Amino acid sequence: MAPFSSLTSPAYRPDPLYRTLGADYADPVEPADFPQAIIRFRNVRASASVGLDGLSDADWIAAFARFEPLPGNQPQPLAMRYHGHQFGVYNPQLGDGRGFLYAQLREAPPEEGAPMRLLDLATKGTGRTPWSRSGDGRLTLKGGVREVLAAAMLEAQGVPTSRAFSLIETGEALERNDEPSPTRSAVLTRLSHSHIRYGTFQRHAYFQRPDLIRRLIDHVGAVYDPAILTVDGDGPRALTFLTGVMQRAAVTTARWMAAGFVHGVLNTDNMNITGESFDYGPYRFLPYNDPNFVAAYFDQNGLYRFGRQPQAVLWSLKQLAGCLTDLADEADLAEVLNGYAVTYREALCDAMFARLGIRRRGDERDPALVNAAFQALGEADPALRWEPFFFDWFAGVASEARAMGGVRAGLYTGPSFQAFRSALQGFEPDRPERLSHAIFQTEEPQELLIEEIEAIWSAIAQSDDWTPLSRKLDAIALTAEARL
Repeated sequence: MAPFSSLTSPAYRPDPLYRTLGADYADPVEPADFPQAIIRFRNVRASASVGLDGLSDADWIAAFARFEPLPGNQPQPLAMRYHGHQFGVYNPQLGDGRGFLYAQLREAPPEEGAPMRLLDLATKGTGRTPWSRSGDGRLTLKGGVREVLAAAMLEAQGVPTSRAFSLIETGEALERNDEPSPTRSAVLTRLSHSHIRYGTFQRHAYFQRPDLIRRLIDHVGAVYDPAILTVDGDGPRALTFLTGVMQRAAVTTARWMAAGFVHGVLNTDNMNITGESFDYGPYRFLPYNDPNFVAAYFDQNGLYRFGRQPQAVLWSLKQLAGCLTDLADEADLAEVLNGYAVTYREALCDAMFARLGIRRRGDERDPALVNAAFQALGEADPALRWEPFFFDWFAGVASEARAMGGVRAGLYTGPSFQAFRSALQGFEPDRPERLSHAIFQTEEPQELLIEEIEAIWSAIAQSDDWTPLSRKLDAIALTAEARL
């Protein structure tokens, strides 16, 4: 049978543009030869959006375990070159050390007339590359399961995120220091708008190659941000580029905060130019409102703690701006970043109002309500879990009777909640008919706390039971549907 004989969808539109940048940006590599390939997760909805939903199991394994070239796509995987700051320390030894860019393709537009975004299929756990250093280039199955869950939950909450596309168990026994070993192995493929990182620019600045930075900015303009190409000259294009990256980063950060999400490793090699978050290692979702909550056990100084994420992202943006000083004036670059605080605050209002299911008024009462919500969450006694607050008060005043008659009614009577409830009175529910969805007829929302993640993994590790994972993903999808 010919390779990919089941690939017949007209929605498949290959467009491998990153390789046109040339050898300064990536290295051709070979995927690992895995002893086994068991499909554990296929993202049916995401694969339909790029015309790969019709692949047979055999073709899916050929694509996402052996990484044979898709028709009309890259002839060989590319390990992308980049540097980055890791916990504030610059590391010039980075690059795709256990993954690569496998293919690029266009996504079916969400509505007629909308542009077709270029998306990457990129991997995690595909073996050693020139940038692996001492690593084995592999991914644990547990790590893959965790990323599938994180991406699903974030997408359901409206956070710009990569999507877990495929997870295949690969039959190797891995030794790891941070989990019981030997442990099972996997290869993950994610679908994301771009894997061009802040660190991609840092690498070329490190080697003093403004020509490569200029070419990369023009590529970003041609592929991702057309506003860049509407201006002429190095300086205007660099400033337009930075403005777009800053705005998208501010929106994503605001939505993390509204989701109670702690990324854990906000290094500059984990920040990309389209704003989608990706690479979910030691993440956490907040159990309670705690600005000092840390996701990564090795983040001993709390550099990337929950309440510091907006500051950490701005710091990363400053490192990106520092790469552009051969093209634009430093004062002009600084002026762009001066707009981050206002952009972030506005995006946080948008994100919080979306999570609460209410309409903004467009005046000073909007941020006042957001502040009242955070204060109420922080001062609840006993502590109120993060996700139930947004669940109980979804649609604002339209849910007051539901919240005050529910299992957490006693938590909503203190002074801070009285202030929050009073502030809500001036805001209209946004599409309150959504409250008729079955999700809102239950007492508890879907959460993704560490205890549940561990329980899902325990079922897999102890008895190869994938039912809890499947049920959780179905429940998350139902939650996303309820909020549409």
